[in-house]
Amino acid sequence: MAGSADILKEALKLPAIERAELIDGLLSSLDEPDRNLDRLWAKEAKDRIDAYEQGQIKALTVHEVLEKYR
Repeated sequence: MAGSADILKEALKLPAIERAELIDGLLSSLDEPDRNLDRLWAKEAKDRIDAYEQGQIKALTVHEVLEKYR
């Protein structure tokens, strides 16, 4: 069986689009669903939407956000 260095050497010979697809497949294989984390993010999103709709927070444009970091 080929080692990771051999696989990398062969993968680097692939066209760019095939390398990107390979990378996407490898990264996807590392992403294991976490139902608890998904539940927490869903609650956070709902809480933020509720706060926005109640006028407790305001939305900013992307330009306003980026200006903060210039």
